[in-house]
Amino acid sequence: MQNTTRLSVEKAKAKPSRLRRFGKQWDLQLMVLPPLLFIFVFSYIPMYGVLMAFQDYSLFEGFSGSPWVGFKHFEMFFAAPEFWTVIRNTVIISLLKLLIGFPAPIILALMLNEVKSRVFKRTVQTISYLPHFLSWVIVSGFVMSLLSTENGSVNILLQSLNLIKEPINFLSLPEYFWTILVTTGVWKEIGFASIVYLAAIAGVDPHLHEAAAMDGAGKLRQIFSVTLPTIMPVVIVFLILAIGNLLSAGFEDILLLGSNPVLRDVGDVLDTYVYRTGIQNNRYSYATAAGLFKSLLGVLLLVGANYAARKSGNSLW
Repeated sequence: MQNTTRLSVEKAKAKPSRLRRFGKQWDLQLMVLPPLLFIFVFSYIPMYGVLMAFQDYSLFEGFSGSPWVGFKHFEMFFAAPEFWTVIRNTVIISLLKLLIGFPAPIILALMLNEVKSRVFKRTVQTISYLPHFLSWVIVSGFVMSLLSTENGSVNILLQSLNLIKEPINFLSLPEYFWTILVTTGVWKEIGFASIVYLAAIAGVDPHLHEAAAMDGAGKLRQIFSVTLPTIMPVVIVFLILAIGNLLSAGFEDILLLGSNPVLRDVGDVLDTYVYRTGIQNNRYSYATAAGLFKSLLGVLLLVGANYAARKSGNSLW
């Protein structure tokens, strides 16, 4: 008993204190400081603005002079005629982006990993990365030009193949909007999102592939039996984050590509709804209530996804 106590005391003395470890890592801690300050200034300090959701906020009265109204704006939001339309569009567009956009960079990374030619691989990577660095204003203009009824490449191609007789105004027809939106988003982000997965695949022990090949496994079997299980912790972490942002169906892309009022029934999501009611109609408290509702659901989704992932041994916390 005395020996065990003595060993515990010696281990405690040998283990450096947190302050001492912090001092040894001062250069690394200094590198973390700017991001922490950025998050604190631009994410935590503005959080007091959620008080507007419980007030009839007035720009002239401010937070201190505006009357408190409790959950009035939440009740108005839930009773609004467009509430279910906005929720439906948000959920459907988010699920489409998750189901199609999330596995797309993983598939691209797996395909690029099998390419033997370094020149071809780097060329594909560069071409697929470039759209990420273009703003949505440029991308939406590019898409509108492609789908234009006047000299649009898509309509010209379809007419040359005798698939259509007259040009189709794709961006004025609701049945095409979700397809255009999701496809454009995948094209824009697939290359840049694959960087992390390529890095994870590069860390896979090559001896595992050699052992699988000796057992008779082909390339496809090696991908499913070696590569994917090895990078699964990275995939799960990003999946948790994607589920946490499930209600963030998009803002810039939907606002620009869905600028036609005809598309509002299929393109109006929570973010665009908050922008239109809060900024354009000056209903600050109402828009804040809608935004807070979305944030609370996002937190619940994040916690739920993390709890489910914890059972597999991979989670954020």
